[in-house]
Amino acid sequence: MMFDHRNEHVDEHMVLLQANLDDMNPEFSSYVMDRLFEAGANDVYWIPIIMKRGRPGMMLNVLVSEERLERMEEIVFAETTTLGLRYLKADVHRLGRQFVRVATEWGPITVKLGFHRGELVQVAPEFKECEEAAKRHGVPLKLVYEQVRRNYAEGK
Repeated sequence: MMFDHRNEHVDEHMVLLQANLDDMNPEFSSYVMDRLFEAGANDVYWIPIIMKRGRPGMMLNVLVSEERLERMEEIVFAETTTLGLRYLKADVHRLGRQFVRVATEWGPITVKLGFHRGELVQVAPEFKECEEAAKRHGVPLKLVYEQVRRNYAEGK
């Protein structure tokens, strides 16, 4: 199921799957994350934690719709060292989203707009496009971000 994010809404019947890991090679985390996203996770993130006996560890967090939960379990159990999972039921409030192109001296860049109750509350340049422009033109990433935001605000 693909989500339509043009309109503000609440996604019900979501699950936050969690696993604490203190014996997995941390280099595997980006691979695990990619697999989960490819399988339909809505969000995946890691949090550094201190586990029992003071051992450093990582907490894997996977936000997913209930209908995709079984596939996430398969991936987590196959790709990590966890022996168990926690499930927290969640509803997710999503802002309405719109994408616009903004002209910059390095070419057009997409900006994601977030709307709450019809009011614009977020303006976020697309990171990968900004990164690509910064690398291609040899300019600081923050300069690209600043120009994208400024040009959007000025209606360019």
